[in-house]
Amino acid sequence: MSRIMDFEALRRAMAENAERPEGPARNARAEELLAEAEKLDIPLAVIEALGHQVKVYSYSSEKDRVFVPFARLLRMWDERPEDFDAYEAHALHWTFKWMTGGMLAQPHVPLASVENWLGEMERRYRVAGYSERAVRAAEFGIAAHVGDRARAERAYTAWLAADRDDMADCHACELRGQGGWQARSGRDAEALELWAPVLEGEFACAHEPHGVLARSLVPLLRLGRVEEARAHHLRGIRLVRPMESMRDAYAAHVEFCALSGNEGRGLELLAERPAYFTDTGHPRSLLEYLAVVTLLMDRLTALGQGAREVPGPAGRTWTARELAVHARGEALALAARFDARNGSSSVGDLTRATMSAKPLVERLPLGVRTAPAPPPAAEEASAEEPDVPELLARARRLSEALQPDAPEAWAALARAADGAGLDARARAELADNEAMAQGPDGIPLFEKAAALYAEAGDPGEALAARARGAYVRALTGETEAARETVDGLYDEVLARYAEGATGPRQTAGVLISRARVLMRCVHGGAPAGEAERAAREVLAFVGGRTGDDVRLVARGAEARAMLAELAELAGDLPRAAELFRRAVTEYTGAGLPWFAVEYEARVGALSQHLGEPAEAERALRAALEHGGAYLEPTGRAQLHLQLAELIGARGGTEEAAGHALQAAHWADEAGESGTFGAWGRHLLGGLLLRQGRWTEAAEVLESALAELSAEVHGDGALVQTRWWLGDCLSELGEHRQAAEHRLLAAGIAEHWPEQQDHATLAHLAGESLAEAQLPEEADRAYVRAGELWEALGNPYFTVRALRARAWLAPRLAAGVPGARELMVRAVEVCGEALAEADDPLEEARLTTELAHTHRQFGELLAAVAEERVEALAELERSAALFAGLGADGLHGRTGAELAAAALEAELGRTAEARARARAVLAAYEGADATDDTVRLRRETASRLLDGD
Repeated sequence: MSRIMDFEALRRAMAENAERPEGPARNARAEELLAEAEKLDIPLAVIEALGHQVKVYSYSSEKDRVFVPFARLLRMWDERPEDFDAYEAHALHWTFKWMTGGMLAQPHVPLASVENWLGEMERRYRVAGYSERAVRAAEFGIAAHVGDRARAERAYTAWLAADRDDMADCHACELRGQGGWQARSGRDAEALELWAPVLEGEFACAHEPHGVLARSLVPLLRLGRVEEARAHHLRGIRLVRPMESMRDAYAAHVEFCALSGNEGRGLELLAERPAYFTDTGHPRSLLEYLAVVTLLMDRLTALGQGAREVPGPAGRTWTARELAVHARGEALALAARFDARNGSSSVGDLTRATMSAKPLVERLPLGVRTAPAPPPAAEEASAEEPDVPELLARARRLSEALQPDAPEAWAALARAADGAGLDARARAELADNEAMAQGPDGIPLFEKAAALYAEAGDPGEALAARARGAYVRALTGETEAARETVDGLYDEVLARYAEGATGPRQTAGVLISRARVLMRCVHGGAPAGEAERAAREVLAFVGGRTGDDVRLVARGAEARAMLAELAELAGDLPRAAELFRRAVTEYTGAGLPWFAVEYEARVGALSQHLGEPAEAERALRAALEHGGAYLEPTGRAQLHLQLAELIGARGGTEEAAGHALQAAHWADEAGESGTFGAWGRHLLGGLLLRQGRWTEAAEVLESALAELSAEVHGDGALVQTRWWLGDCLSELGEHRQAAEHRLLAAGIAEHWPEQQDHATLAHLAGESLAEAQLPEEADRAYVRAGELWEALGNPYFTVRALRARAWLAPRLAAGVPGARELMVRAVEVCGEALAEADDPLEEARLTTELAHTHRQFGELLAAVAEERVEALAELERSAALFAGLGADGLHGRTGAELAAAALEAELGRTAEARARARAVLAAYEGADATDDTVRLRRETASRLLDGD
């Protein structure tokens, strides 16, 4: 036979259940507790259990079940109001607001019933003496829902005009609703202004700023405030993830992804909450969710991803196109039910507007791992494609100017002409460019191009094409064969040039290819002399011949960059940097900045080695600028990474975070999320942490951890990322998870030769475990930390680990005696270190630590052992030690004195307590009154003098 709970046990059980995650399990437990309450024959027990049930249903996906327990509560109130205590009477009236909104969210509840309920709420609030503020807010909700704008505006004005009282929603919830109306009315800036106190943390509650963060996303995108939108998404999604009842807010995050080019992220969010497709307890939020699912699926379909498999309702697989049809049908059917009930088209209009919304940002980097943007759908071919002569002219024009999109132009010509209708010269150029595009596979095409150039009457270009083929062969490792070939071509082209049988451009083409081959030989271990002479020969040849010929300028700039590389290999880094800079100037002066990117990046790397961070930063910024839209995603990611590290090191945290964000984004676009992308997220997380943006940092660091690996990024990156994540989670109050990451990081650092990080992480894990109310685990972590600190010869943290264990001991088997023993040992360690100290600064630091230890010893004795006399002696020792430190120990001394004064008062020694308080006031005479410590100490001393 099961034992019946008593009333206090029931209350404890309800309090414990209230702390559980939202969902069916919590609801089921509330039902069990109501059954237990009914066994007690205590009306208030049943009232409290029904109120608990109302609350857990309201904050779950089963909101439609809330009406039955509330109706029972209301009946009990009408029959015997004296059974309700003040708290439950207040809670009953408070819940009226939930009922009004709850009925409105159920399309089967007639609108007349909702209006009648509003009238009942107004009557009961008036009888109870409450303001009409909550009533007008509820009326506004009804009018806004059905689309009665005139009534909504009147109710909105009356809501704001009425007095705030105990029935008014909290400031955060009220501002959420007020800002939502402004946004819906097209006044985004006004909405964000109203929401600002919630977003900035001035007002908060159990479900805010969760909702406001979600509702702010689209207005921010519409206003172009994309940085804030990204931050709000990262903050907000972490808050709503565990909140089953916040499907509408979750939907807003999916909508944000669909409108900001983050369709892959949107799919990940859908996959996290499969039940959201089918939970029917709150039809209004289901409608909002289905509408944004439709929006996301339509977006994927428009991007040519209609056949992509996507998360959807359980029981079958779904493609984006299929889910779009299903979600649209369900949403419109549900909207039609609301509109039929409401007698208006308002809900349907809003639903259709949501589903048909267009992207507001092409692609907004988020910092977390995301799949690359799907390629745009192929556009139908234009009816007026350029003809082959036009394509050939365009390709030649772009090649002549060395434009980055020349290869695409030649590829377009190849698709259109397929070799037909082109003369030998054009076919030679086509084969030449196709060979360059194919890399090693294109070597035979260089020979074909050479033959066609010869057929077209250009033997010099034929030699240049063969020289290009030799260089590509050298890239495959066949350097000797390539060198032999290019040496023969070199002799032949110089002879032809001397005879006037070829021009400077063709000759320079052979000379630069020979220099490239010889540079490959140097990289293979050959002496540098021949390569250097070849590079100088190119410079000498093109010097004075360039004119307006950008090709010859480019040859000279490349040769100069070769000399820079040789100087770098020889260890002459300043010379190398200067030559790379000259090459950059030549490229940019000729209007070819995209060729300068690599060399500016080399300048950046060299400048870092030379201890010139400002020059390194300049060069990397210039590389990004020179590359412009032509810079490949991988190169862009690398440049942003380097800038993030450089700028972060000089303290430019916010700007560095922007570069880390871009690095992660471009790495993802390049398919390098597991290498550069993970590192970019690692850096970004640390930089956000440095700014105190804990939630955003946690999201980013968790994403980084999914792809960081010891093999690619090293153990240090894994340890640092978990360390940072532990710091974030600790700030967010997620202490158990913080402890997990700190312990995992400590497990890696345990194997390092230097044990400082291992000790620190073990100590931090102890702090997190203690905060998570896991005293045994915390004690073990502190034991390990203490052993490590002692082995490292660090008395400060050895003592702190002992003190932390002492505070835990009363909750463990060691009890108060163990706590006392640990504090005694902490005092001894401090004393021993102080006896050995021979540096005045070290002596002062150790004295401070010893003073703190005596104070904590006293506070511990008073708190857990009730040994006030002994505690007082410890506090006096602390005060004396702080006094010996002079001005540096002032705050410590007064803190100990005030703690001692409080104990004196408890012991009935009023005169002694007041004497200590007066001494504290005297110590702060003339002190800075704006100093918080001074102000608080004065206030505490004054209260002691007044006998409080």
